Amino acid sequence: MRLRTSLTAPRPVRTLRRVSSISAPLKAKEDALVERLRSAGRVLVAFSGGVDSSYLAWASHNALGDGSLAVTALSPSYPDHHRAMAEQIAADFSLAHRFVETDEMESADYRANRADRCYHCKTALFDRLGRLARELGFDAVAYGINTDDTGDFRPGHRAADERGVLSPFLDVALSKAEIRELSRAVGLPTADLPASACLASRLPYGTEVTPERLSQVEQGELRLRELGFAQVRLRHHGELARVEVEPSELPRALDPGMAKAMTEALKPLGFRFVTLDLEGYRTGSLNEVLFIHREPETRG
Repeated sequence: MRLRTSLTAPRPVRTLRRVSSISAPLKAKEDALVERLRSAGRVLVAFSGGVDSSYLAWASHNALGDGSLAVTALSPSYPDHHRAMAEQIAADFSLAHRFVETDEMESADYRANRADRCYHCKTALFDRLGRLARELGFDAVAYGINTDDTGDFRPGHRAADERGVLSPFLDVALSKAEIRELSRAVGLPTADLPASACLASRLPYGTEVTPERLSQVEQGELRLRELGFAQVRLRHHGELARVEVEPSELPRALDPGMAKAMTEALKPLGFRFVTLDLEGYRTGSLNEVLFIHREPETRG
């Protein structure tokens, strides 16, 4: 396991003050979050560069100063633009920051891509971060799960619970919309980023996770964004690429010229067929198959 040991070079803090106002109830949650972080001691934050982890890294830095370290995993499961965003935020806001490599691809249970894939991925991540925290004398590891995340199938949260990983947003009942508002208030560029998830979430359960398939997904979604689609998912079904876009963008995607452009962008990546999902983008669409044969009360 290799560790990039250099911290992001310190720069003047761009802002630790509020750049826009928030409501009194949200301010109370923000204050509770600060107290929760301070009570934890020195905190290592799992920092992917997405909306939630970026605000958590900022809040931890704001509350703890040198007692906070943001750590970004280097993994084929996460796209390059997320890593670049994490590095930019760390530099712009003077966050202490490190990259570490994780080894989930070495796990046969992870590569098998069963319904508990996220459990094995988060196990590898939190075990790695836990070792780093002990090596550096940190008291706790925290990650950015929020209240909205509890409504979907989240085996990764079980891995966090088993390892004592803190979930500060759950402790103070912060939702995704509230995290976006708080991010906007302090000037984080991630405030309005589209929702994201690891690239492996684009592979149907039972399809082996491989670096090649993850690369196909990453390159395909990059090409779709270059065509102007903001919120997009490329679901990898072997030779078939199933594209999800926001429902409001479906008319544009269905235009014959755009349909041709999408096909021409994706087929060179190794897909024989390109299809558009007429339901549009929705979080966790591949989880829908998990509940087909379950009783309603087990859906969570």
